Amino acid sequence: MVTGSKYLLKTGSQQYLIDCGLFQGSSEIKAHNWDPFPIPPSEIDAVLLTHAHIDHSGWLPRLVKEGFHGSVYTTEATCALLNIMLPDSANLQEQDAAYANKKGFSRHKPALPLYTVEDAERALKLLKPVHFGKRLTLKEAHFTWRPAGHILGSGMIMTDFETENGARRLLFSGDIGRYDTAFMAAPTEFQVADYLLVETTYGNRSHSDIDVQDALEPLIHEIIDEGGVLVVPAFAVGRTQEMLYHLHEMQEAGRVPDLPIYVDSPMAIDASSLYRQFSEDHNLRVDLLDDPEGGPLRCRHVKYVREVSASKRLNHQPGPAIILSASGMCTGGRILHHLKQRLPDARNTVLFVGFQAEGTLGRELLEGASEVTIHGEPVQVRAKIRVVNALSAHADREDLMHWLSRFRSAPRKTFLVHGEPAAREAFQAHVRETLGWETTSPELGQEFDLD
Repeated sequence: MVTGSKYLLKTGSQQYLIDCGLFQGSSEIKAHNWDPFPIPPSEIDAVLLTHAHIDHSGWLPRLVKEGFHGSVYTTEATCALLNIMLPDSANLQEQDAAYANKKGFSRHKPALPLYTVEDAERALKLLKPVHFGKRLTLKEAHFTWRPAGHILGSGMIMTDFETENGARRLLFSGDIGRYDTAFMAAPTEFQVADYLLVETTYGNRSHSDIDVQDALEPLIHEIIDEGGVLVVPAFAVGRTQEMLYHLHEMQEAGRVPDLPIYVDSPMAIDASSLYRQFSEDHNLRVDLLDDPEGGPLRCRHVKYVREVSASKRLNHQPGPAIILSASGMCTGGRILHHLKQRLPDARNTVLFVGFQAEGTLGRELLEGASEVTIHGEPVQVRAKIRVVNALSAHADREDLMHWLSRFRSAPRKTFLVHGEPAAREAFQAHVRETLGWETTSPELGQEFDLD
């Protein structure tokens, strides 16, 4: 599935965990977060993270809670983001448990958080930053991060180790970014790997060729004409900043009039400042990012909402207006309160700009649900539901195939991961037909002997 990424690499006497993601989605999917770990976490020698998105990093405080005490290696930008994101995730865990207990809609009495802010703080103390391109040696294996072009700090992890039959290279793709975007740098390409794990989030589909701003312009004019509110569930890191960039560009070009824009996500506000610090990951001009008035991530009439009380006041904000809020797949956070308020009104529009995993509220809405449940209460869906895939930070099928085509020869084994079954199956067939590679689609808990 497209969530909960974790890969346990055993080499000689060492055990390394590549990514430590939180499961997000339906109650059945989220229940995996409470499953016993396959080995005692105290026996893991190190954790290595590809990037900061919660579906790749958000189980780390739980791992620490259950006994992990080794080092966590990842890029400098990812470390900076995790210092924002893990406490935020923990705070949401605590808030959701408290809200469930207050309203009485949890099956567990009392509802408990998966982990606490204290657990997250303990996890942050284990972080050790690494530089792109610099090899990290941990006893029996060598690890090198290369830019993935997905979000700030996102990396592919190249792993080199010795076996009885010689040197071997294992490549973890993490989430692969897109080519030729105005926002992020292109993903690193490789020519050689013995074993490859490649994500397949969009393995069965192509992103629209339509220009992002061409897609956004009529949606904004529609809510202006109807006096509605455009609600955008957006990942706090990456998607929110890209939306602000495009809205700013459209305002500057006179394509849309100025209207109130609310960024209702403290984490997104904090993350935006990091684009100045880690300029090598993106294509934005750093000198303009330093402009407090007219930078590329600062729209006119934009308001950044930190306080809960200010977020609640947005429930009474009349249209036209735009609200950007997390989480991007509507799995928790402030976006749930905005959807609860805005979905019953046909003048409003909910715009999805990222992947919606199976079992999430976002997926329900995209599939045409006429009624959804939020915080244990039924909510009628009368608002318009729209999607703009051109904003996705994930490589689509064509991007993935272009990336694979740069290898001089097929890896010994290629594992298709981080994709729903339909996407993996379609991509598997496409890779076989186009490149002639034989691939494997592993299942949860499956083990492989690589040599």
